[in-house]
Amino acid sequence: VQLQASGGGLVQAGGSLRLSCAASGRALSTAYMGWFRQAPGKEREFVAGVSWTGVNLFYADSVKGRFTISRDNAKNTVSLQMNSLKPEDTAVYYCALRESPLRSMSALGYDYWGQGTQVTVSS
Repeated sequence: VQLQASGGGLVQAGGSLRLSCAASGRALSTAYMGWFRQAPGKEREFVAGVSWTGVNLFYADSVKGRFTISRDNAKNTVSLQMNSLKPEDTAVYYCALRESPLRSMSALGYDYWGQGTQVTVSS
């Protein structure tokens, strides 16, 4: 399984970015998918997750109301729409696949990871 994340970049505070994650080697349709991020000197943290149906969404409190996760099982992709970005959102963002259909906020609960995409928010 390979996950390819894209869409990161440099944006001013208050701006928006859309991250995408494309999967190959496995259909995503039965997997729980998540986005994590890791800032320099900090641990990797959960950002958002989506159930295999795309119906059940879950967010970290720090991004609730600003970020939206979605998935397209037909296209084997997962996206993260990020609005009202803040400097503290600056990090490398990773998409991750969890073989179990159950939700997990722990990085240890995920089986496959993308390579990460850098998001930098300037003040």
